[in-house]
Amino acid sequence: MRRAVRSLVVIALAAAAALVAVPGTAAAAPTTVGYDVSYPQCGTSLPRDRAFAIIGVNGGLSTKTNPCLAQQLTWAWGSSGGVRSQPRAQLYLNTANPGQVVPQVATWPTAGTTPYGTCTGSNSLACSWQYGWERAQNSVVSFFTPAARAARVDSSPARYTWWLDVETMNSWQSGSPEALARNRATLEGMTSYLLSRGARVGIYSTNYQWSQIVGGVPGESILAGRDNWLAGATDLTGAKGNCSRPALVPRGRVTLTQYVVDDLDRNHSCT
Repeated sequence: MRRAVRSLVVIALAAAAALVAVPGTAAAAPTTVGYDVSYPQCGTSLPRDRAFAIIGVNGGLSTKTNPCLAQQLTWAWGSSGGVRSQPRAQLYLNTANPGQVVPQVATWPTAGTTPYGTCTGSNSLACSWQYGWERAQNSVVSFFTPAARAARVDSSPARYTWWLDVETMNSWQSGSPEALARNRATLEGMTSYLLSRGARVGIYSTNYQWSQIVGGVPGESILAGRDNWLAGATDLTGAKGNCSRPALVPRGRVTLTQYVVDDLDRNHSCT
């Protein structure tokens, strides 16, 4: 009798399973796609299915904030975390060095002690470094921290990866190796500030833009060894291929690549 009852139970369970497991209705695999958004996406519908997200802290310039930062931080922390090597919520900062037009730059520093000596307000390596430090500090203290608290998410800079967005559309010095060195000093200043807050720092750019803005990076630079996030692909295949491109800095590695579909930035984890 027990055997008969057991057989009936097994048959019933198998029948129920057959009803549920209709061909073609298997649950979709969790996504491994990440997205990066900022002020241009304010007021738009953002993807519901995302493994991780990278949020722009600034509103196009390092002196401006992303007006939707709090809302987008909440969205980022709602990511699935489906890629173990990529934190659910990450950040990026706009970068620039307008030192060639110092009289027109209200935020250019006039004092500060740096690895390149003392800043006195001139277009120098020291003031370029100080400019980077102050712009990163302002972005963290004035923009990110209050937005994170308003969103009720973690407001500690140390809990995030911070990517430095290096693009030719922003204001950079040019025309000589010395100008590129001053650009590099600005990025070093930004990196130094973020590291002082316990954050992890990476670099976002393309090989071409990096060569135009920074050029070579000495092995002893604080930029050396940083993870790279490479842009430029138009589809996932291209993004996967970019994982094999040379890193932007000595001892660096490409850990993330970006591709654009339907005007929305998607990201592929190389690791």
